[in-house]
Amino acid sequence: MSNPSSVFISRLQGLQVMDASGDQVGKVRDVVAQARLARHPRVRGLVIELFARRRIFVPMMRVHAIDPTQVSIIGVIDTRRFTRRASEILVMDDLFDRTISFEGKSSLIFDVAMAEIRNREWELYEVALREITIVRRFGLPTASKGPMIIEPWSILDAQVMEAEQTTDTKIAQLATMKPADVARELYGMTPGRRAEIASALDDEQLADAFQELPSDEQVELLQSLPLERAADVLDEMDSDDAADLIHDLPSEIAEDLLERMEPKEAADVRNLLVYEELTAGGMMTPEPVVLGPDNTVAEALAKVRLEELTPALASMVFITRQPHDTPSGRYIGGVHLQRLLREPPSLQIGKMVDSNLEPLSTSADISQISRFFATYNLVIAPVINKDHQLVGAVTVDDLLDHMLPHDWRGDQMEGNESDLGEVGHG
Repeated sequence: MSNPSSVFISRLQGLQVMDASGDQVGKVRDVVAQARLARHPRVRGLVIELFARRRIFVPMMRVHAIDPTQVSIIGVIDTRRFTRRASEILVMDDLFDRTISFEGKSSLIFDVAMAEIRNREWELYEVALREITIVRRFGLPTASKGPMIIEPWSILDAQVMEAEQTTDTKIAQLATMKPADVARELYGMTPGRRAEIASALDDEQLADAFQELPSDEQVELLQSLPLERAADVLDEMDSDDAADLIHDLPSEIAEDLLERMEPKEAADVRNLLVYEELTAGGMMTPEPVVLGPDNTVAEALAKVRLEELTPALASMVFITRQPHDTPSGRYIGGVHLQRLLREPPSLQIGKMVDSNLEPLSTSADISQISRFFATYNLVIAPVINKDHQLVGAVTVDDLLDHMLPHDWRGDQMEGNESDLGEVGHG
């Protein structure tokens, strides 16, 4: 039943780890795995104990070969002390000798096999079990282990891969993380655990994490929430991200959620849904920094200093006639942050407009938008409608999000990104 390229993890325990020069750097102490939705757990890497007894993490991308007597690694390794992530499991420490229920009987996890499904990409593949039976010896009940059997990983309960933490402990831990890291933790959970944790997160933190999840997981998680809670989360999301998510939902559910959202937030999302998805209108955020020509440098700097602004949004102040909310009065131009930093605080920003900055139309496609960024060497672009009103701005991260493959976030979380993403584990 075993895959020809599979390796039982118990055989790795204590194996020498050799670098590209043939020098021993340490010994294998454990294997790090992470659960994935509807797929076998991914093997992230090995825990290696150096001669100084420091334990470090070596990603599987650095593992060149696994032989009966040694493990060979290549490239530069990160010697920072290994720190276990909340969604990870140490196969030897956490699974070996663990009792589970299989076919109604108690069984002991004796070993776990991992298989290489693609070059340097490994999964937990099989599990070796021994049935535990109670026999009486000299009149006393004694546990006895039966013969070993090999079963596919899928027979294990999904909870085996869950970190044994209370929800309160997990929420406290997530509160200290960046949104992308929270999203990675949610992505690695089973659907039930993910829904449990999502229900305990506050709206703002869950919204921030939503924006970092792959689109399919966004849809699945949003639909698992009560409608009122889902609408509250959408209220907290950036309008362009909320519009992308609404666009992927069945029309009846989408309309129901829009009706439950705050009127202003719903209006912003509805305005974005009017445009084709892969146009400037479909990608833009409707809330760039907008002021009038009579505002001063000091007032402009106070605006871009707001903590909730991304670096891209804070890089330019757009100038329009009143009103300054989008859709604004007639668009005049933009002023770069660097220019603001060089001028006296009392100077009116209307005297500093970049006259060479041509705005994008709402119908501009990806090709036109990318040429704009390349031509002007900017990270944000103004978008106007046919009446020359400013209706929003496209940032370079919005552009990249639509230029990259559809499931790039999922690929990144699965570890299919470059080696650099793997090295900085600890």
